[in-house]
Amino acid sequence: MPLHALIVDDEEYSRKSLYFLLQENCPEITIGGIAGSVAEARKIIEENSFDLVFLDIAMPKENGFELLPVIEKHNILVVFITAFDQYALKALKASAVDYLLKPIDIVELKVAVQKSIARKEAMKSSDELINPSLNTLSENLNNRNKIDKITLPHTHGFHIIDTSNIFYIEADSNYSVFHLRDGGKLVISKPLKEFEDILDTADFARIHKSAIINLNYVVSYSNKHGLEVILENNITLPVSRRRSAEFQERVREYLQKKTSKN
Repeated sequence: MPLHALIVDDEEYSRKSLYFLLQENCPEITIGGIAGSVAEARKIIEENSFDLVFLDIAMPKENGFELLPVIEKHNILVVFITAFDQYALKALKASAVDYLLKPIDIVELKVAVQKSIARKEAMKSSDELINPSLNTLSENLNNRNKIDKITLPHTHGFHIIDTSNIFYIEADSNYSVFHLRDGGKLVISKPLKEFEDILDTADFARIHKSAIINLNYVVSYSNKHGLEVILENNITLPVSRRRSAEFQERVREYLQKKTSKN
């Protein structure tokens, strides 16, 4: 069964362009409405039934994120559409929601549509809400200073964790292993680089090609037995020579910030 979709974008050219891209390349999608503002979209959603919203972020008066409450209320899938915005992209990645960059690439559009179809099918046999990660996105957007929560997808759904609970992350081929402060461990099928781009640089540092640490749990740093950092619980990790100067500078910045807060 096709997904009934709504397009929301304040630019007429962008609305028409996406409409024709979907018509020509995604027969699984039927367009049930087009809106030029959040206010218009809110009214359309309240009066009609939709499976999916293609939602532009940067719009005047109200941005696309202002539509999240009604999207969550009606349990609708969403694919965000955005031009490059560093913080918005970081928040979207941290929340594991689907997004497309303008100008829209046809292959990426098809992938987003297939992921939405799969997600919809998975929800038919479950009482779980379609958008568990939208809460994470909302919380991160409410605090534009840093990413406080991160959504980690797994085979059957999502783990949503506080970034303060991340002890360190190590690379294992194309996987990332999260070591948590509470003793837990999560293996996520994404490379370490992706999380380096998401996590707050004030609290996290890449110390090696295979490790990112939470600076809040650093106990000491030494070159006595080769460059290494010691975390709480006597966890010792190597620091690559290439990253040692940058790491020491990051530690100094972190301590200065911590001292100024106290």
